Amino acid sequence: MKLGKVMNLNVNDEVGLLKTVILGIANDFGGTPSESECYDPKSLESVQTGTYPSELSLISEMEYFCGILEKHDVEVIRPDNIVGLNQIYARDIAFVIENKLLVPNIIEDRSRELEAIQPLIATFNHNNVIKMPEKARIEGGDVILKGDTIFIGYSEDEDFNLYKVARTNIEGVGFVQKTFPNKKVLGFELKKSDTDPRNSALHLDCCFQPIGKKGAIICENGFKNKNDFELLAGMFEKDQIILIDANDMYNMNSNIFSISERIIVSQPEFVNLNKQLRDKGYSVEEVPYGQVSKMGGLFRCSTMPLIRE
Repeated sequence: MKLGKVMNLNVNDEVGLLKTVILGIANDFGGTPSESECYDPKSLESVQTGTYPSELSLISEMEYFCGILEKHDVEVIRPDNIVGLNQIYARDIAFVIENKLLVPNIIEDRSRELEAIQPLIATFNHNNVIKMPEKARIEGGDVILKGDTIFIGYSEDEDFNLYKVARTNIEGVGFVQKTFPNKKVLGFELKKSDTDPRNSALHLDCCFQPIGKKGAIICENGFKNKNDFELLAGMFEKDQIILIDANDMYNMNSNIFSISERIIVSQPEFVNLNKQLRDKGYSVEEVPYGQVSKMGGLFRCSTMPLIRE
């Protein structure tokens, strides 16, 4: 990890001009796990079908993505390599809100990932690094920002205690609200399944993503309660919403990534989505990421923005 001057963290939404980001790495990620070692249904499916990706294919896709980010003058920071550890999905291990880095308590399978960015964290103003209390559980993929509003995907205790893919609890939502009393914090219960990737939203960004100033990509099938979907859809301009179905959610169409209000990174395979985005005036950078997707995440999952303007 190359460290420069101390940076002033700043993230208030998902679409502001991206200046600095952590992008995960696939080097020495540990190879194909056993079924019992999988902690999300998409990875489990890939193992069971013999399609789990190779290290070289993952590195190739992530380096291409890195090149696209750098083409748009984004400073890309990579984690230190920990041999045998999957470090692809940087989004979940910590996340920035305003000028604060929140360090959550993540599942034991992923706890070592934080070690790889500790040298970077050590350069931040220590008053802006917040370690969450033990009972407050959250992962960055469940936290989506839009100005004065923070959207959080979560599970009530009955699901949180039952499913391995339930990563954020009500205590996590409450801690964010307490830490940012000036923000409106909205919680949305997500559908969960440890074995069925077509009927489970691992994180909120697997079924919801703001785009541009007033738009969003939303999949109703990811939400446990229809009222939550209706509330969310009502917060965006109707003609700027792109609704996706359960199959699109399975393929992670909402897990695209905005470099700015008008520039979006997406997969070439998302033909219908990309056409709709371009029809609405967005510039779409198509990046092959199909191998990364076999492990349960896509573009947003593998990035941790540190500075957006």
